[in-house]
Amino acid sequence: MSNAEIETRLATLEAEVLQLKTEVRLNQPKPWWENILGQFADDPIYDEAMQMGQTYRESLRNPESPSNV
Repeated sequence: MSNAEIETRLATLEAEVLQLKTEVRLNQPKPWWENILGQFADDPIYDEAMQMGQTYRESLRNPESPSNV
């Protein structure tokens, strides 16, 4: 096989690999969290739940917190 034939085959393979990589990237499903992103925006109940969670986590870090006394 001549160098020209090898180079032609290599160029063809490189083009096919690029095409396959592109197809794989396009067919990737979105991460699960992108499907729910912003779903709870401006929701007072969600904000309250987040505040309660933060208060709870802070109480675990600080044993002198008023909620533990």
